[in-house]
Amino acid sequence: MTASTPPPIGAPDDEVSATATHAATGGLVKSVVALDRVVIRLAGDSGDGMQLTGNRFTSETASFGNDLSTLPNFPAEIRAPTGTLPGVSSFQLHFADHDIMTPGDAPDVLVAMNPAALKSNLADLPGGGLLIVDSDEFTSRNLAKVGYATNPLEDGSLDGWQTVPVPLTSMTLDALADSGLGKKEAERSKNMFTLGLLSWMYHRPTEGTVRFLERQFRRKPEIAAANIAAFRAGYNYGETTEAFAVSYEIKPAPMDPGTYRNISGNQALALGVVAAGQRSGLPVFLGAYPITPASDILHELSKHKAFGVRTFQAEDEIAGIGAALGASFGGALGVTTTSGPGIALKAETIGLAVMTELPLLIIDVQRGGPSTGLPTKTEQSDLLQAMFGRNGEAPLPVIAPRSPGDCFDAAIEATRIALTYRTPVMLLSDGYLANGAEPWAVPDVDSLPDLSEAVGFATGPNAEATDGSPEFHPYKRDPETLARAWAVPGTSGLQHRIGGLEKADGSGNISYDPANHDFMVRTRQAKIDGIAASIGPTDVEDPDGDARVAVIGWGSTYGPIGAACRRIRASGRKVAQIHLRHINPFPADLGEVLARYDRVVCPEMNLGQLALLLRAKFLVDVQSHTQVSGMPFRSAELAAVIQDAIDTSTTDTTSTDAVPAGAAVNGAMQ
Repeated sequence: MTASTPPPIGAPDDEVSATATHAATGGLVKSVVALDRVVIRLAGDSGDGMQLTGNRFTSETASFGNDLSTLPNFPAEIRAPTGTLPGVSSFQLHFADHDIMTPGDAPDVLVAMNPAALKSNLADLPGGGLLIVDSDEFTSRNLAKVGYATNPLEDGSLDGWQTVPVPLTSMTLDALADSGLGKKEAERSKNMFTLGLLSWMYHRPTEGTVRFLERQFRRKPEIAAANIAAFRAGYNYGETTEAFAVSYEIKPAPMDPGTYRNISGNQALALGVVAAGQRSGLPVFLGAYPITPASDILHELSKHKAFGVRTFQAEDEIAGIGAALGASFGGALGVTTTSGPGIALKAETIGLAVMTELPLLIIDVQRGGPSTGLPTKTEQSDLLQAMFGRNGEAPLPVIAPRSPGDCFDAAIEATRIALTYRTPVMLLSDGYLANGAEPWAVPDVDSLPDLSEAVGFATGPNAEATDGSPEFHPYKRDPETLARAWAVPGTSGLQHRIGGLEKADGSGNISYDPANHDFMVRTRQAKIDGIAASIGPTDVEDPDGDARVAVIGWGSTYGPIGAACRRIRASGRKVAQIHLRHINPFPADLGEVLARYDRVVCPEMNLGQLALLLRAKFLVDVQSHTQVSGMPFRSAELAAVIQDAIDTSTTDTTSTDAVPAGAAVNGAMQ
């Protein structure tokens, strides 16, 4: 690669804005090319530290002020055999000088730490992209492990890319020759050498990484020193080598004034729960069993005891939610976290929470597949389980965040609903949001909703007995919200029954009366339906107001759908984007909104679950576009689907044999 080599460019609309030169150490004159965005993917063995490297590069990028989005991708096995395809771990980072919505469809730069990483990721690197490989790892043994008959660094098969072999392993060992570490220990620092090289290439700050390493290995100063030495050696290598004659500059993105931090979806969910506890005045109790990809919420909440948060790592999923529901009965904000398999186990206790009408926050960080499925991959396949996965008529609200940062607000909104309407609430995140990261504006605490009024503990009797004496009726309801009274156990005069058997209206006594059961079932449903009055209008982005095709989504599809809609609008076509946070109940105006459009397209990472609900509720012929690969949608793919829908809509209205709107996609759910 020489100074005249063109820089790696991603999508066709990217532009190189400027080129400058600077003198590097040793007298080399190097070009600095200004880009508006870049997508980098780091790939290596599970033991190569790709996630740590990616997270550090992300943190420095966030501190620099770029907008960013990340996509970690790693195997479920704790440690697959070294150098094999199942053991490849990758981290993709998209950062830019403007607002972006996804981690990028494909990398502009691929760093492959071994042949397995190269083989499993090369197909995603567009022709002409920059490929950096650790040439030391391309041994005959490692090549044979992944089925390479010849060395791709030597046989010409990589001529379509800007390939730069770098002996990362041996240079790391040379840099740490005087560190006192053994060969194996020293080799573990090659990810820091790589991070240093990339930090030079993209003008990333370095001080934060040095402080991080000092803090991370404060009890092992020799390891900290070795990692810092490797990091600096990688940076200096970029400065002095002739292999890299170009570095790249991506300026900070314009952002509203405020304090920002890099945050993942799981961190944001945890902080949202903490904030909800503070704004409601309730202690927070988390009952959880560790499960990928939800475990980090437990880890994060356990750090916040100072804010009245108590975490309980239960022996199983059933115990976790049972303890959380008990905490709600006792007057706390009960929370439980899990993934799809855990929701199945918690189903009976969720039904108990519906019957007892207690506030409870149930966080489902969805992952791929039935049974234990794909623990580290993403999917949206728990929607119907969240809606209907209980015995009897047991409705509960379902909401979904749309981005890592939005997980914070979604947690507060879920808590508002749970407290106001005395109901369990299902919050559906997923692995893509949980592990992905973006810059997040830290809110002013005083600007957050005041949830204390929603608590409203009962303080005294609220009814009269047959003899005229005062007594407490736990199922006497607020006429506006239909929420029942919430009494803290031990409050004088408020003794009451609670449990899983049907309750008599008002008194809460056990009742097998048919008319009472019918009334209570309908009342519980009416309570959930009534939430629609408090959630505002449907979120619609239709800049010109006259689009004929709308794309509707929920959860983490927001970014890919939004990026696809931007592509369509940039081409001169019109499209509307509708995104749902509240899925049960739907916004009150959703049916009216959907009726405005000739075509409604619904991309989902399942086999069409939201499309099924929309068809059933509003009799709208939704065109379902589905994917269950364990990976998020690519915006280019969705743009093609939207373009086809627009073309079909135009054909329908210009044809002399025009068919009713939507008829061309009958049975399109796949």
